[in-house]
Amino acid sequence: MQLRYNYRAYLTPAERSAAGRALGCVRVVWNDALAHRRAARDAGEKYPTDAEMSARLTASKATPERAWLNEVSSVVLQQSLADLSKAYRAFFDSLSGKRKGPKVEAPRFKSRKDPRQSLRFTANSRFRILGNGRLRLPKIGDVKVRWTRDLPAAPASVTLTRDEAGRYFVSFVVEVTQEPLPETGRECGIDLGLSHFAVMDDGTKVSAPKFFRRAQKKLRKAQRDLSRKQKGSRNREKARVRVARAHAHVADARRDFHHKLSTHVIRENQAVTVEDLPVRDLARTRLAKSVHDAGWSAFVNMLEYKAKLYGREFRKTGRFEPTSQVCSACGAKDGPKPLSVREWQCKECGTVHDRDVNAARNIAALGRREAQNARGGQVRPPLAVAPAREAGSRRSAA
Repeated sequence: MQLRYNYRAYLTPAERSAAGRALGCVRVVWNDALAHRRAARDAGEKYPTDAEMSARLTASKATPERAWLNEVSSVVLQQSLADLSKAYRAFFDSLSGKRKGPKVEAPRFKSRKDPRQSLRFTANSRFRILGNGRLRLPKIGDVKVRWTRDLPAAPASVTLTRDEAGRYFVSFVVEVTQEPLPETGRECGIDLGLSHFAVMDDGTKVSAPKFFRRAQKKLRKAQRDLSRKQKGSRNREKARVRVARAHAHVADARRDFHHKLSTHVIRENQAVTVEDLPVRDLARTRLAKSVHDAGWSAFVNMLEYKAKLYGREFRKTGRFEPTSQVCSACGAKDGPKPLSVREWQCKECGTVHDRDVNAARNIAALGRREAQNARGGQVRPPLAVAPAREAGSRRSAA
């Protein structure tokens, strides 16, 4: 299993200048190749192959107009061509139906004003992690990296990224073979929500941190300052960076929360079941801001890959299952209820349910049923004595 390890990098002014030069060359190579392929399409010519694009790049570096491309590593330029070819393949597969999921648009030109840019070094570029902890990147320098954890294996590539806030990160793709965690024998159903971020089937409730809501006042002030700056001025760029840093702080806090909670859930449970929520549809309602603030999709993705990494079982239930309408004690369906109803009593067995806990228990039961069904086990409920009101014929039948 391949994982990406991300670290913060601190570049000196000279290294920032060299990295900016390399990012600019990567962008130019992408735009030149995209313009050439679009021109070939408009002229009715055959789609240029990757070898032709690589030869064209080599020839352009010998011209006076593109001679400055020789100042950066040739590997990052070739990787830019590879990324463009990958984007085109995804676009063609999406058109033909070979690629599942949402439709992918055709590649677009990159702008030098894009706040987020990246470049990639592969193993043949000879990047190295030095003994003093610095990372040697060809024609950029020995970059200082904050190593928050050790790499489990030799990396196959390294990607240098500059984000919207002007921060630099280096990420490594590493092949990981993690030992499975000891079996716990416990299974968990999780109901995700807004008032409580996660409710477990055992009654545990995790409060929603609401990072964006808590930082909204600071974000509003920074955005207001940005709107008052003259377009194109340096002060506006400084204000834009302040807004980006405020948003980055919120995103980092949310990601840290997701990682800690998902790791705890995977360690404590042998199997985890969650509901397949229609996040994209919910994000179009009046709850859009709260839905985006919760970040359900990112949390579920973390649960999925960590379960695979540590030998746990991850399950998803259907999004149309009436988990909030069914009594988890007797299985009677009580009907839909407005969101304002947080507790309800079953009309059949009289059990008083917490809405979210009951939904989590139903999600866990659905996960167990699907697992038994996949193994060929008995999934139908056992025979039971029918209630008196259901036995016999109706009085009006005579």
